[in-house]
Amino acid sequence: MFYAIAKEKIDLRGYRFEHRLEDIQTLNERAMRGELHISAISIHAYAYVADKYALLPCGASMGDGYGPLVIRKSDKDVDLRNCLIAVPGKMTSAFLALRLYLGDFKHIVVPFDQIFDAVNRGDADAGLIIHEGQLTYAKAGFEKIVDLGEWWKRETGLPLPLGGNVIRKDIPPEIRHDLLEIMRESIDFGLAHRDEAVAHSMPYARDMNEQLASKFIGMYVNDFTRDYGESGRAAIRRFLGDAERAGYIDKLAKIELAG
Repeated sequence: MFYAIAKEKIDLRGYRFEHRLEDIQTLNERAMRGELHISAISIHAYAYVADKYALLPCGASMGDGYGPLVIRKSDKDVDLRNCLIAVPGKMTSAFLALRLYLGDFKHIVVPFDQIFDAVNRGDADAGLIIHEGQLTYAKAGFEKIVDLGEWWKRETGLPLPLGGNVIRKDIPPEIRHDLLEIMRESIDFGLAHRDEAVAHSMPYARDMNEQLASKFIGMYVNDFTRDYGESGRAAIRRFLGDAERAGYIDKLAKIELAG
């Protein structure tokens, strides 16, 4: 998404961007404190920062019939309602989706890239997998129990909203507009120059060759990333609304999109 900004392939209009690479749970926590001007964020976490941030209409990561997985070791039977599940963070959208699917469940929080290890060691009976583990779990010796994006699509007919980009509301409107346009142009450039953008992302790919990385990027950087569209907006309202009705979100603030 941000290849064109990082390499100044587009007109940055005099703005300077400092790129911070951090895992999504850390970014969620930083957004709670309002630390960053623009940030990636879990859609789940947005419910708690809507007073400080507006959602940008571009930059979404949505699973359209696919998404986070619950996995187990191939040689182990698991009853999800009576087991311990390793999760990548309680503010992640994957965690909220699993609560909507399963109800309350026993869990431990483990960094997303250490969940395979936690399940292998027996620290947890199952693991909630985000990021590239969705493509590599079988090779690593695990079996899928449930695909939450597939379940959500079957239940609602909508994509599962996982991540988005937010911008601080205290930034003047004209600057917010400029930044939105720059980010949209960067996403468009990356999609139009896919091979270059994938090559740029490879230093951040964990245990993936370029072919696998390209497949993973294609799952989550697509037309929804250009703009949520009506189905994407409906998905966010349904996802957070269902969570509020189930008591998993205390109070749902108005969902505001910048633009």
